[in-house]
Amino acid sequence: QVAALTVTAMAGLATGDIAALTSDQAAALGSAQVAGLSTAMVHALEVEDLAALSTSAVQGLSAQQIAALTSVQAGALTSTQVATMSSGQIAAMSTAQFSALATDVITALTTAQMTALSTAQLRAMTTDQITALETADIEALSGTQTSAFTTAQLGVMSTAQLSALFL
Repeated sequence: QVAALTVTAMAGLATGDIAALTSDQAAALGSAQVAGLSTAMVHALEVEDLAALSTSAVQGLSAQQIAALTSVQAGALTSTQVATMSSGQIAAMSTAQFSALATDVITALTTAQMTALSTAQLRAMTTDQITALETADIEALSGTQTSAFTTAQLGVMSTAQLSALFL
């Protein structure tokens, strides 16, 4: 029945209604319905419900809605969901959100998404996330971006990753 709700009807729900959604109900939401949620509603989504959203629903999230996610919510995003996000959506993530992404999510980032990262996002990456970076993604980074890596981050890079910095 959730799938039948109009965007207007979704906008009329209270944040408590959004928090009460089951994972199955969240999975039934379409991109237009998700796009119509206020930032407070997005913030009210439970972690399990956010992880249940379809890739098209995740693509419906605006930069403002992405910014409203908690780091715990961002950490629940799956590699499939994040791989379909636009570069603008990825760029809208705070450093806390970005550093909460699982390593399999980091591996799933596209080259276009990597090149959209801010130096602050790159600096915020955990050492586990750094080791998950693919060399092709490192090669695609600009000089400004690669200069953002910290000594600790450089220290955990593989030889192949370090070589990619200079290509």
